[in-house]
Amino acid sequence: MSKLAIVVASTRPGRIGPVVAQWVETEAKKQGGFTECELVDLAEVNLPFMNEPHHPRLARYTHQHTRDWSARISGADAFVFVMPEYNYGYNAELKNAIDYLHHEWHYKPVGLVSYGGVSAGTRAAQMIKQVVTTLKMTPVPEAVSLPFVHQFIDEGGSLVPTEIMTASAESMLTELVRVSDALRPLRAEPRSVPTS
Repeated sequence: MSKLAIVVASTRPGRIGPVVAQWVETEAKKQGGFTECELVDLAEVNLPFMNEPHHPRLARYTHQHTRDWSARISGADAFVFVMPEYNYGYNAELKNAIDYLHHEWHYKPVGLVSYGGVSAGTRAAQMIKQVVTTLKMTPVPEAVSLPFVHQFIDEGGSLVPTEIMTASAESMLTELVRVSDALRPLRAEPRSVPTS
């Protein structure tokens, strides 16, 4: 059994992230490589700005919201980050959500679905790669980049993809399955948590 978590990074009012994420979820179910897909909306998770006193690598969580977040991320085998670009970078809420944890991210692949204006969020996607690789995650090269994302939203509020977008999503999801399967033995190894 393998589980894909699709993380909606934006939390701002009027955000387009949930619409994009719902389309990704539909594509993932069509692709069929994961037995379960879960939408994880950071606006609903509502993590406060990092308020744990201990380094995340110790896994000595003092707050219930952190323990809940840990369980949710531990249960996933792969991720898709659906992320906007803010000022050439990714948003603070996504960084905060990542930084809460450590071991829970290890040996899991991540696909990047970015959106924005003319750059389609690609600068944010490049920036986050150095963060996720530090956590032993594997960003797959295949990605989905949506320029001027509002042009793909119909009057009913749904995303209407182009053939290129659909093909990009399929390639990314197929690679996520392959890399997730390849990393499974590493995820199965018992982790050592420092005691101090």
